[in-house]
Order: sequence, then C-alpha cells, then structure tokens
Amino acid sequence: MSDQYPNGESGDGRDQPWNGEPAGGNPPSFGGDAEQPPRFSVPRDSGPADGSGQPPYGQPGYGQPPQYGQPGYGQGQYGQPGYGRAGSGQPPYGQPGYGQGQYGQPGYGQPGAGQGQYGQPQYGQQPGWSGAGGSGGEPPLWAPWYGISFGGAIRRFFTKYARFDGRASRSEFWWWALASAIVSIVLEVLQSIGQASSQMTTGSYGQQQVAVPSPLYIIAAILLVIWGLGTIVPNLALLFRRLHDTGRSGWWWLIVLVPFVGWIILLVFELLPSRPDGARFDRPMR
Repeated sequence: MSDQYPNGESGDGRDQPWNGEPAGGNPPSFGGDAEQPPRFSVPRDSGPADGSGQPPYGQPGYGQPPQYGQPGYGQGQYGQPGYGRAGSGQPPYGQPGYGQGQYGQPGYGQPGAGQGQYGQPQYGQQPGWSGAGGSGGEPPLWAPWYGISFGGAIRRFFTKYARFDGRASRSEFWWWALASAIVSIVLEVLQSIGQASSQMTTGSYGQQQVAVPSPLYIIAAILLVIWGLGTIVPNLALLFRRLHDTGRSGWWWLIVLVPFVGWIILLVFELLPSRPDGARFDRPMR
C-alpha cells in the first residue's frame, strides 16, 4: 500500500510534503465536510532577539508573574530594593543624592564657595570665626583678624592690651610693628634735634654730654620713656598671640635668649602662616 498525501499524490520523492495547504486551494475532507479549526500565526517580533521565542533563562516572560525566588521589574535580588526604590541607597531619577544640592547648591555638610574643608580657611576667610559677635563686620576680640588694615591693627593692639590668649594674624602683628617703629623713629629724631639745641659739655673721657637740655630734648626723652614702658606688656601679649596663630605656645619667645641664633629663630616664627590647630588658644567666652 503506497502512502498517499491528502492531495491524492503519491510520495515518490518528487512531491513536497504536505504543509497544511491543499494544492487546489480547497481544504481536504476528513470524514465529511467538517470545517477545520483556524490556524494562528505567531508574530515574528514577539520573541527575544535570538528568535527562539523563549525568554532568557530564569527570567519571566512579558506579562507573566515572576517565578519563585526571582525578582520582578524594579526589584533587587535577595531582599534588596531595586534602583530608585526606598532603602536602595540610590536616589530616584531627577532627585539629588545624599550630600548633594540642587541646581549647583552645596549639600548638607559640603563646603560652599570660598569655604575650605575640615577647618581650613580659604584665602581672605576667617578661620575659627562664624561671623557672630563682631561689630561692623569685624571679628570679635578673641578671634584673629586676617587682612586687617593698618589703622585697625593699631586700634586692636590697644584694645587687647594685656590679652595673652587668642591669636593674632600676620597682618595684625606686622602692621603694629611698622607703627611702633615709626613712632620710635619720630621720637628719636625729636630727641636728636633737642640735643642739638641744648648746651653741651665735654666729659672726662672726651665725649659730648648735655649740660643744659633744651625743652624739646626733655619732652622727647620723656615721651620715649613713656612709650617704651607703656608698650612692654601689649607687645609681649601680641607676640604671644602671633605664636599661638602658628600653633605654638607663647613661651617660645624665650628662644630669643639663645645666643646669636635665638632672635633669628623667633623672627622665622613671626613670619610663619596661620595653622588651624592654633584655635586651641582661643577663649571665646572671655
């Protein structure tokens, strides 16, 4: 008995296998004129890119619930939330992360423009001072004044007359050093002029001595004594504060007693820049 195809042709190898379509376009009859069930075609683009029609291993298909132990869309694995979910540590789309501000603004705990980190001042900024307690924009007396003017340094010197605590910036120290030198030079010049107008005599060793001093000489000499005695304590206090600003104890001024090199070392200390650890010498509550 030869095999017959539904279209009545024999399978001798010259004919193609039946593909479900009759040769003449009429559906074959199987036991009568019963209608055949319609066939459904699967869209070509409904499956994955590999053309297999199956989702990747372990992944649920589109519209299907995830399998046991598999995370769903937007969910992390092993009990971890997905990206952008609460508790994931990742901010939702368009939201700033922790410590970040919006639209170029610094976040909480982040330094803003012109501010340094960990107590380090930027150029022209006041380290150790938050801006409260001063008047007219100047820092309080317990804080150093960086970038102080010449006149401000003189006023601050006498205002902090005997304050050995706190710090003094380089501008505070050297502006006052310049003012003190100018005053001393002026008084010495006046004394020299007064000496020239005084009556002189020759001493036993041949040196010139003032026999009858002129009024100018007397006034200049008195002013020099008052100036020297009146600035001993504040000069020493300012030196203490300058050494504090470099992170050193004020008693380092005693190094000047070392012969030959002591004053050179002290001068180097006075020229050093500020250090943040000098804030331990501040006394804000005083």
